[in-house]
Amino acid sequence: QVQLVESGGGLVQTGGSLRLSCAASGRTSSTYPMGWFRQAPGKEREFVTAISWTGDNEYYEDSVKGRFTISRDNAKKTVYLQMNSLKLEDTAVYYCAAARSHALLRDPRGYEYWGQGIQVTVSS
Repeated sequence: QVQLVESGGGLVQTGGSLRLSCAASGRTSSTYPMGWFRQAPGKEREFVTAISWTGDNEYYEDSVKGRFTISRDNAKKTVYLQMNSLKLEDTAVYYCAAARSHALLRDPRGYEYWGQGIQVTVSS
């Protein structure tokens, strides 16, 4: 089992920045690609970004390209999501997740472990 805990969420004004962290614990000897998803009220959970185990490859949903950056520190067992130029539509609960493989990285079905989620609210 792998436990994932997100931190760093909160309230920010439009145009502001936040940095989310996702700390892994448990059976982390296995290597996992990692992803971030988000879910706004009344909407389905959607892909935001993902990163390969080595960190060499990053994947982004079109609406966050150029504004969000995913990174990871495997020594610290932590994945980060730097969010800049935040917009009202970025408001959601953000989840980090560990994938079974590099297949289906944009699909929630491709992920085996999930964090509890953390609220990000962007206000005008």
